[in-house]
Amino acid sequence: MRGTRRTRLCLAWVMAASALIATPAAGAAERTDGHLTDLVNPFIGSQDEGNTFPGAAVPFGMVQFSPDTGHNTGYDYTQSRIRGFSLVHLSGVGCRIGGDLPVLPTTGDVTQTDDAKYAAAFAHGDETASPGYYRVGLASGIRAELTASARTGVQRYTFPATTKANVLLNAAQSLHKASGSKVEILDDRTVRTEITGHGFCRDTGPYTVYTITRFSRPFAAYGTWDGATVTAGSRGGRGGAYVRFDTTGDRTVEATTALSYVDAAGAAGNLRAEGGRSFDTVRRAARAQWETRLAGVRVRSGTDTLRRTFYSSLYRSYLAPNLGGDADGRYFGWDRRVHRARGFTYYQNWSLWDTYRTQAQLLALLAPREARDMARSVVAIDEDGGWLPKWGYGPVETNVMSGDPVTPFLTTAYQMGLLKGFEERAYRALRKNADGVPPAANPGIGREANAEYIKDGFAPFDKDRPLAKMGDSDYHHGASVTLEYALADAMLAQMARGLGHDADAARYAARSRHYRTIFDPSTGFFRARDASGAFTGSPDPALGTGFHEGTAWQYQWLVPQDLTGMVGLIGGKRAANDRLDSFFAYDRLLADPARTAREVWVHGDAYAYYNAAVYNPMNEPDLIAPYTYLATGQPWKTTDVVHAALTLFTDGPTGMTGNDDLGTMSAWNVLSSIGLFPIQPGYDTWGLSTPVFDRVDLALDRRYWPSGGLTVTAPGTSAADRYVQGVRVDGSAHGRTYLTTRALRSLRSLAFTVGPRPSGWGTSAQAAPPVLK
Repeated sequence: MRGTRRTRLCLAWVMAASALIATPAAGAAERTDGHLTDLVNPFIGSQDEGNTFPGAAVPFGMVQFSPDTGHNTGYDYTQSRIRGFSLVHLSGVGCRIGGDLPVLPTTGDVTQTDDAKYAAAFAHGDETASPGYYRVGLASGIRAELTASARTGVQRYTFPATTKANVLLNAAQSLHKASGSKVEILDDRTVRTEITGHGFCRDTGPYTVYTITRFSRPFAAYGTWDGATVTAGSRGGRGGAYVRFDTTGDRTVEATTALSYVDAAGAAGNLRAEGGRSFDTVRRAARAQWETRLAGVRVRSGTDTLRRTFYSSLYRSYLAPNLGGDADGRYFGWDRRVHRARGFTYYQNWSLWDTYRTQAQLLALLAPREARDMARSVVAIDEDGGWLPKWGYGPVETNVMSGDPVTPFLTTAYQMGLLKGFEERAYRALRKNADGVPPAANPGIGREANAEYIKDGFAPFDKDRPLAKMGDSDYHHGASVTLEYALADAMLAQMARGLGHDADAARYAARSRHYRTIFDPSTGFFRARDASGAFTGSPDPALGTGFHEGTAWQYQWLVPQDLTGMVGLIGGKRAANDRLDSFFAYDRLLADPARTAREVWVHGDAYAYYNAAVYNPMNEPDLIAPYTYLATGQPWKTTDVVHAALTLFTDGPTGMTGNDDLGTMSAWNVLSSIGLFPIQPGYDTWGLSTPVFDRVDLALDRRYWPSGGLTVTAPGTSAADRYVQGVRVDGSAHGRTYLTTRALRSLRSLAFTVGPRPSGWGTSAQAAPPVLK
């Protein structure tokens, strides 16, 4: 999901290509020593609306302590003034959210209460970031450093020698739309705030965050403000507070801020549980957590640029979802009540339309314990609040995006063995969601067009239909919603069959073929239909009528459950391959992969979703599309397309393919680089393509992956030798273009043989991924 932006793809395409295909110097290819955290560049994606943040966080932490420059979602690398360091950021979202409690060190008298006016100038030459740590020198002469634990942000400021060293805590300003705030100075070291807001892409229901900040030494003075009025010595206010220190001797001030979505007692409890440590101690612990996470994947070969890009993507894949519960297990539920998680850790922030395609599978593979708790948390949303989420922020539903993304998210967890012990509870929630719509009193819209979809076989397109609730409307995107519902039904059918609900399985499997109802034989493409059943809107498949953030060209491949059937609709494999070749500009791609990726696929405004008949590698509907060739007998073309798309990931601020959407694009990069990709999201099918590294070692949790580890090898893989000649699994020849999760569970080695020309590997009809029935 994206916000609108103008893209400035200013790097030369040659440099982009070198990130993927350059041959490293002898010796460098095998280097695996040193700290993997040193390979991560948190600034990747912080320019051109990648909307990433460079600040400090730990894996899946509640706090993301990062600078805000005034940009819509926090930090913009092209800007040169910092308005504050705030506690909450989502990586790569396209809408305004978070930014709670911006804190900024200053010197002198406090006369301004608007962070846009007291913002501090800085330069990138005096700025650095690494996993769990951020530092910047401000033009005021103050050095600011940030680090984080799971539920706290820790700050250290080094001031000039002055009797007026201030820290401003601005409760009333944030990235979202603040609707209420309160600040209290509790004693000579402690400040407490309560901040209520709403926002995101549309106005959401209100949510409240509670903070408590404990400083390392007593205040020399303090005050608060309401509006523009600053009152020295005041202990309470609605706008913000300042605290002052004398730094003529000790120039350093440290503080720890704890966050809670439950209540003030929760913030205080989180501070007791995680506070009381020095800045350097917390920083070392954060770095160690990241080192452990990143060490779960060890790659060999590749240029330094490729390795930095890969590990930076792996890092971003672990930034969300986020802890939603306090250290005592309490969390604020979607019924607006406090609950306690028993036997699991509660998570929140669900960009499901994005993450169900890539990140859900990557986390199930590499972080199954957390992924299990994440799935359990989504089920808790239904049990607490009455319905499964669509796009959840904190404890509220935003209804952003369309379709039914929660179904393939949870069926992925089922297929990966993460729902054991609560499979039926999850299934009941999914069945309710698949067969109905939320009641009027529930803030969610669920499958808003479900009644028509079940009755008529399609979701009608009605662009003028008023919004029933906040957020998006499925009726505004009837064509793509039909495809998304059908995909979800296919995946739910497989879960139902696995649990012995055969009648349900047959019903959902039949509905999974509803994609056929919107195929227009006169155009040869999917097309929106109105409530009467007539095809509506422009017949031009490049215009996108009735499709959410895409066109009929891009959505034509979103039928992973039945590619054989879809291929039949458009005239068979030859016609499908011709259309795929046109879609990917394949002839140009072969001649110049990186340039084609940057100048043909990314056509001008990369966030103009419509008016396009080519692949858009920067948005979710096309993430699976390169792997369609695995089903049409030309698997080598998947490698060509994937490797060209990988050149769009680079190691500078512009090196993100669009918004990261809570790890979606980063997970695509990681999985595609490894050569193992979830081509039927919500099921257990992993497509195979040529890895970009000679060797990848995955350390896997034996409780979920009995092998305990998987080694993927492709000796000599390069731009010249990129085509699969053969595949062996644990030493045995493997002719299919995919593996199942069941096979992966016990697999220890996946070996690719590569060469300079396409081979016959994977070209037989039996080699294609399965049709789900």
